[in-house]
Amino acid sequence: MLQTENIYIFLTILPIVSFLYASVGHGGASGYLALMALFSFAPETMKPTALLLNLFVAGISFYYYFKAGHFNKKLFLAFAITSIPCAFLGGTIEVDASIYKKILAILLVFAILKMLNVFGNKKENIKPLKLWQGLIFGGIIGFFSGLIGIGGGIILTPVILLLHWGKMKEAAAVSALFIWVNSASGLIGQISSGVTIKSESFILVIIALIGGTLGGYFGSKKLNNKRLRHILAFVLIIACFKLILT
Repeated sequence: MLQTENIYIFLTILPIVSFLYASVGHGGASGYLALMALFSFAPETMKPTALLLNLFVAGISFYYYFKAGHFNKKLFLAFAITSIPCAFLGGTIEVDASIYKKILAILLVFAILKMLNVFGNKKENIKPLKLWQGLIFGGIIGFFSGLIGIGGGIILTPVILLLHWGKMKEAAAVSALFIWVNSASGLIGQISSGVTIKSESFILVIIALIGGTLGGYFGSKKLNNKRLRHILAFVLIIACFKLILT
């Protein structure tokens, strides 16, 4: 994995990606997958590596958002009840490389829209989430999380904001833990189906944690990083085109 061409450029960008995602309560799997696609990582290593990075970065991000008092336990549980088993199921399924890339490209659109702040951060009247709504959305997002190798927060956060089930910081805190449990479940599902985690992945974990720790801290303290978000969105757009065309 670390023998990839231009690996030092990858390792330089990696903590920047983890910083940006952690600042909004995400683990960064969609960004890691986009980077790995840009640097031509082997498809079979991308999914488990992204989920492993997610576990650590999302965990750090959740800690800071929880500490700041933004976590809504009831909102989280409504989604997590079905997402955890569905993420495990998705993780056991092996997807053809070409199909995998196309699905990932579609899901990256959510990451791009989130980084461009399309979903906004205005205060809206919060509507109560019904349990059946959480169970349905949680199950669907969880399945695709395990299938593609993401935590699902990049989809869950926009859903919460668009349907007015929570405020921005609250959505970030819920998404962070949602990402963690789905990443763990999806990774267990992959390991149970014979997938192995390469030792080099833990080197990436250490590097990603540097950015993730800073991102989680400053993000929970009202950090404004608009320009950096636009740069990351540009990188994700390039990755989308690369995934679609290859």
